[in-house]
Amino acid sequence: MNKIKTGDQVIVIAGKDKGKQGSVTKILTNGRCFVSGVQMVKRHTKPNPNAGIAGGVVEKEASIDMSNISIFNPSTKKADKVLIQSQEDGSRKRVYKSSGKEI
Repeated sequence: MNKIKTGDQVIVIAGKDKGKQGSVTKILTNGRCFVSGVQMVKRHTKPNPNAGIAGGVVEKEASIDMSNISIFNPSTKKADKVLIQSQEDGSRKRVYKSSGKEI
């Protein structure tokens, strides 16, 4: 069970975007993920009239390493760690380490 999932609110804890918040939009298999509004890069695109692409400089999100992000706890307004607790029925749930509340 992965500790951070798509749609989670995260905060960047290292790198050039340290302190920025966003939600996870996509998780890659190589330990990286896309976070909305974080790790923005400029991409120079060539115009393609057949596909309707105008071309020019486009700003888009690049992937960020999972070790550089942490889940955001809205009650403490800080970064937090994730614990995975197993229930009596065998299911597992994710909780914040500091407060024990379910994510």
